[in-house]
Amino acid sequence: MARAKLNLLLMAIIFLVAGNIAAAQNCGCADMVSQEFFDGLTNQADPSCEAKGFYTRDAFLAAWQSYSGFAEGPTTDDSKREIAAFFAHVFHETIHMCYKDQGDKFDAYCDSSSQEYPCTPGKMYYGRGPLQISWNYNYGPAGQEIGFDGLNWPEGVSIDPIISFKTALWFWMRNVHGIIGQGFGATIQAINGVIECGGRNQGAVNDRVNLYQYYCGQFNVSPGDNLYC
Repeated sequence: MARAKLNLLLMAIIFLVAGNIAAAQNCGCADMVSQEFFDGLTNQADPSCEAKGFYTRDAFLAAWQSYSGFAEGPTTDDSKREIAAFFAHVFHETIHMCYKDQGDKFDAYCDSSSQEYPCTPGKMYYGRGPLQISWNYNYGPAGQEIGFDGLNWPEGVSIDPIISFKTALWFWMRNVHGIIGQGFGATIQAINGVIECGGRNQGAVNDRVNLYQYYCGQFNVSPGDNLYC
């Protein structure tokens, strides 16, 4: 009997510790992306926007479950800065949460040199989703990791809001998360540096930086150094 009670006590301790670990891993980040914060993003989209009602906090949080490392910085301020950076880019790329797809749909964004992720005839790999994922060499591996057929069904990014946010987080964790400590400018370089950095589109860079600073202000955290690419 004593052994049974001890086992129950040990199990209770294990569950308690596991719960505390999970809470620590979450670090209150879901609370940072509150409904109020998210509404502040989506409410700016005109009722006529194609993405009106598509991007939701529930979809973002559901996608987040697959990317626990996102916004898990060494400190709470680091987590806040990463969330601010992510949504600054999202807000810019979607033009104020208005678009699911990029405006120019004439280019298939098919890189025929990609042997591992060959384009499906007739499919278009232009920008879709919160970070406007594009090109077959991104749709292919993103689909493999997320669990949808990115090469044969790229439209899924514009149809399923959870898949849509997962593609954004997939791209972020693969290309941006590891350099977030270098400053916001490095994130611009990673996302669209070829087109915007080095004076090629200073207006777009300024918009991203202004949004980042604004969201940092909402989170009551300093934006840090190296804001421009």
